[in-house]
Amino acid sequence: MFEKVKQLLVDELQIDAGSITMESELSKDLNINSIELADLVMMCEDKFGIEISEDAANEFVTVGDVVNYLENL
Repeated sequence: MFEKVKQLLVDELQIDAGSITMESELSKDLNINSIELADLVMMCEDKFGIEISEDAANEFVTVGDVVNYLENL
């Protein structure tokens, strides 16, 4: 799942693949703003056929948070 999320970040938000780890903070380390985070949530919903609540999305601080959420659906 990490590789799928990483690929979304690279392909859709043009983030350098080398800078993405499970511990990378979305805003602090990867410079993702709130609009890009909303885009990431929508891309995950589309790609995996799920719905992510606003409350859950607000808990996404690191790449690992996104990966863990998707793995525990």
